[in-house]
Amino acid sequence: MKILYINSLYSPLIEGGAEISLKLIVEGMKSLGHEVVVLSLMSEDGLKNEYVDGVKVYRAGLRNSYWPYSKAKKNKLSRLSWHYQDQSNEQMAEVVKQILAKEKPDVVSCHNLAGWSASVWKPIHQAGIPIVQVLHDLYLLCPNSNMFKNEQTCERQCFSCKLLRSNHPDKSKLVTAVVGISNSILERFTSFGYFENASKNIIYNTRSISNPPPKPTRKNNQPIRFGYLGTLSSVKGLEWLIEEFLKLDFDASLSIAGKGEKMYEDKLKELAKSSTIDFVGYVNSTEFLADIDVLIVPSLWEEPLGMVAIEALANHVPVIANKRGGLQETVQDGINGLYCYDAEPDSLSLAMQQLYKNAELYNQFSQDARESVASILDADRMLGEYEAVLKQALNKPSIKVSS
Repeated sequence: MKILYINSLYSPLIEGGAEISLKLIVEGMKSLGHEVVVLSLMSEDGLKNEYVDGVKVYRAGLRNSYWPYSKAKKNKLSRLSWHYQDQSNEQMAEVVKQILAKEKPDVVSCHNLAGWSASVWKPIHQAGIPIVQVLHDLYLLCPNSNMFKNEQTCERQCFSCKLLRSNHPDKSKLVTAVVGISNSILERFTSFGYFENASKNIIYNTRSISNPPPKPTRKNNQPIRFGYLGTLSSVKGLEWLIEEFLKLDFDASLSIAGKGEKMYEDKLKELAKSSTIDFVGYVNSTEFLADIDVLIVPSLWEEPLGMVAIEALANHVPVIANKRGGLQETVQDGINGLYCYDAEPDSLSLAMQQLYKNAELYNQFSQDARESVASILDADRMLGEYEAVLKQALNKPSIKVSS
């Protein structure tokens, strides 16, 4: 079959895990004998195509007020104007219509649609082509992609989300099949009435992660090295992590890897005035995980999956994770790590203390960590599941929706 993939960005333009996963999927489906084409965005005007590692990639100029992936900060009014246009960008839908006529795909797999908008579903449906929508984040529910506001997860859509996503559930009726990268993210959308006519599927993302040597066996009360790896932002729970770490009364260190906005980084460094907390910036994740004993993922928002936790477990590193979102589907309390709870702040320091004092528990977690995510690390599993969903979408009767 011929598959057209639509995403905001494509390699070498990479903003996050979605782009990394998409490249694996696209190249994997090509290796299975399918014809693949990618449609993505670029900052300049026009439409061009090129080949990236043997894959035909179209890049279309974004028709909106500014390029959202630059480092330049925009004021609130500018951002609101951008998102208002992005709720239904008919100009970008016309670009999709043009590519459909040129490439004539059998099926279209949509991924992150920021910049394209949900309006691209309409021309695909009108062309009689099945649509498979893959959910990597919450953008189609929330313009900020995270449903996190006022330092807490939103249980309901706020006014601006309702305004900017009011017609999305109806538009999503055109989608043939939907894939969540976790059960958590799929349930989040269906609970808001999205994808009424679509078949529902869960396919975990994967990464190619070599199997390093096991962690050294720990002894009780041996110095312990905790680590955080990811973006430095308030939704990631870093202030909570630092405050709880500073309560510890045993021999421990904390390495914080990653970057964020300078003002927020400065705030964290001021909070973390301690010789046992080190901000190390961007790092090689494999080397970083080799140097720590425990990874902490204290995210306050509903992480769609939490690939950093999977990477840690694949490197035999136990994980302490806030019990939210997709993290609950990879970190298993009492098997490969421990849960903490942002509603019970002390639970984080207590979990750190438990792994320091109970070497037997730590060693068991470390021993079982990689095996606990072995199926997720299997790229053939992921590709087979995507291939099956695409084939099922092709064979599904056309959705009759007035649009």
